[in-house]
Amino acid sequence: MDKSRIPVLVSALRTPVGRGRKGTLAHTRPDDLAALVLKETLARTGVPATEVEDVILGCAMPEGEQGFNVARLSLLLAGLPDTVPGMTVNRFCSSGLQSIALAAQAIASGMSECIIAGGVESMSMVPMTGNKPSMNLRLQKTLPGAYVGMGMTAENLARKYQISRTEQDQFALESHHKAAAAQEAGRFADELVNVLVRVDKRKGAAVESKEVTFDTDELVRADSSLETLAKLRPSFHVKGSVTPGNSSPISDGAAAVMVMSKAKAEAHGLEPIAEFLSFAVAGVPPEIMGIGPVEAVPKALKLAGLEMSQIDLIELNEAFAAQSIAVLKEMNLPTDKLNVNGGAIALGHPLGC
Repeated sequence: MDKSRIPVLVSALRTPVGRGRKGTLAHTRPDDLAALVLKETLARTGVPATEVEDVILGCAMPEGEQGFNVARLSLLLAGLPDTVPGMTVNRFCSSGLQSIALAAQAIASGMSECIIAGGVESMSMVPMTGNKPSMNLRLQKTLPGAYVGMGMTAENLARKYQISRTEQDQFALESHHKAAAAQEAGRFADELVNVLVRVDKRKGAAVESKEVTFDTDELVRADSSLETLAKLRPSFHVKGSVTPGNSSPISDGAAAVMVMSKAKAEAHGLEPIAEFLSFAVAGVPPEIMGIGPVEAVPKALKLAGLEMSQIDLIELNEAFAAQSIAVLKEMNLPTDKLNVNGGAIALGHPLGC
């Protein structure tokens, strides 16, 4: 590849993650959240909006308040000109990553020079299965695992890999401790975009409203303990081991990165945060869908011309502790390189981001 066409990330921003349903962002529209990070991306990079050739956003449940083409609506809300197109991508929990991959592929191919990509999800406003789930009965009969709930896939992996409840709780606890340490050290400061939120408080018959600044991920529990986690009941099976404490919580948020060709970044005097080397996907049996990285990672490494021993840091989705531990066991990954600033169990998991 021509080195000037190498895709680079020059900006990476996100909102703080809010607790789903009862958290600070529960009543904030997802398109408004996405618009906020898009607008801030332009402000911090100094790139004129007219030079953005596309906006690609992932969304796992693109309906309701995050329906229509939420990418296009969000960019218009952000004040980008109507000459900028938008595309919404759905690969469920990989939607945000897929949007970045599509942007990088367009740039590497020479078809684009500057794209904003990312994701958005309000699990408060749109439930995890959508507002009107409808299963194909023929597929349900021939492949019932196609519709199995995500929690049960974690239970299946816990049984398959003999992962105990204690192992899962310990993994969750470490995620919270790492995230709390990262917050304390200010490691998230440069990537966070403050959100102004209206808070209504009832006093008798009157309702008082005020604006507050939401600037910190609110799901991290620095005071969590194994004793507290052990008291939680299983969520998906009466004799199971997957609980609210060792699963990623329902959450709300938005994120965006600006992807450019290396030549375009140099022309704007922007220092790349990272180069985009490769991306890979893989299909696995749906009843153990969380094991997917075991098949996808070797593909991505091969495309990048790298070995696992050359990787310094590993970010692994923590949808469930059981799923994460299963991947760790199968791939024999070094835990000291894993999710060093905490993962989705502590920080939250807005699905489309």
